[in-house]
Amino acid sequence: MNKTTVNIQKEVNPHFKPVWNTKKPYNILRGGRNSFKSSVIALLLVYMMVRFLNKGEKANVVVVRKVANTIRDSVYLKIQWAISKFGLLDDFDCTVSPFKITHKATGSTFYFYGQDDFQKLKSNDIGNIIGVWYEEAAEFKDAEEFDQTNTTFMRQKHPLADMVRFFWSYNPPRNPYSWINEWSESLKGEQNYLVHHSSYLDDELGFVTDQMLQDIERIKKNDEDYYRYLYLGEPVGLGTNVYNMNHFQPLQELPEDDDILLIDTASDTGHQVSATTHGAFALTKKRNVVLLDTYYYSPENKVKKKAPSDLSEEFYEWLQKIRDYKKPIDIQTIDSAEGALRNQVFKDYSIRLHPIAKKKKVDMIDNVHDLLAQGRFYYLDTPNNKIFIEEHKKYQWDSDTLESDDPKVVKEDDHTCDMFQYYVNDNLRKLGLKF
Repeated sequence: MNKTTVNIQKEVNPHFKPVWNTKKPYNILRGGRNSFKSSVIALLLVYMMVRFLNKGEKANVVVVRKVANTIRDSVYLKIQWAISKFGLLDDFDCTVSPFKITHKATGSTFYFYGQDDFQKLKSNDIGNIIGVWYEEAAEFKDAEEFDQTNTTFMRQKHPLADMVRFFWSYNPPRNPYSWINEWSESLKGEQNYLVHHSSYLDDELGFVTDQMLQDIERIKKNDEDYYRYLYLGEPVGLGTNVYNMNHFQPLQELPEDDDILLIDTASDTGHQVSATTHGAFALTKKRNVVLLDTYYYSPENKVKKKAPSDLSEEFYEWLQKIRDYKKPIDIQTIDSAEGALRNQVFKDYSIRLHPIAKKKKVDMIDNVHDLLAQGRFYYLDTPNNKIFIEEHKKYQWDSDTLESDDPKVVKEDDHTCDMFQYYVNDNLRKLGLKF
């Protein structure tokens, strides 16, 4: 193996010195966006493995995310980046089916798993484990999900290692009563636990670029609470109203200096008692989002209610109006629980609506907050879009659930709110909200 000297002091901010030097087995790293906590863990795990590689020993590391399909674009690339910092990437084989990064000479391996495939994770006899990393730990349901796998990994400790070291990294949810916020707080001061907090303000080495700082300052100017939550990692609380309506910016007409690139649609549907709504959202060259038009039908108090075939026909007619903008229609999102209208539209017009995989309500709303706080959302001030604005004005958290791990919204007059969340969450990468 080619031995490479790495100046860790140039790669890891001084703020993380306690993480690098600690001998504690359990290490919880929490903090705001752009704090580089994940990069520090990746570098430390590679460093731990290199110490074994230099002795010709085989040593393994396990990296876990809640959902397997998020591995490629996050922890898998992050470990490759860290290995390259040590100048050793050519000494490893990288495979994606399954996700593994294996040292050619010793067989030492970084294994990547989704906790959603727990049985496979539990049954794999890896052996020689020196470290385990739970990335985006707030995505897990509760601490018991860690406990289920930790015991398995500890049994497979490398014989020359004094312990298996565990790492958790996450951005604290804004809800102070979220289970992971309460969990990490309860472990502060425990003998075997390091609980470490960081933010972009702790960057002394200049990793935060001017472009990043400009984005941060824009959000700080638009929404101080959201800035504190997103970039300082503070659980600022939810409040009662879900949205700050100052972030919904009206337009009398489309701006001449910001052309539309494409249009997406999103749908929330109902039949007997709840409303059906569609929204058309334009993405512009300046990366802004403009609500072009809203369709809304409520069967409430109507004796004769529209059938799926009626709603399919009206959706198609509405879509034809949107096509008048002469811009490509990209993703057409619909509630994954809705099969009737989705099947009817495909049967009638061969249009495939994309069912979105829904997450916890607080997480879906959080992604909408991210877009709004950047000052990038606009709507055409038309009669059709008034229902969209009115429902968002009234959209509230259920006060009886605010002091819980899973806060709920008041489920009244919220159909366009759900539709907007479906649009944002089905287009995170396109909107620059997921990296």
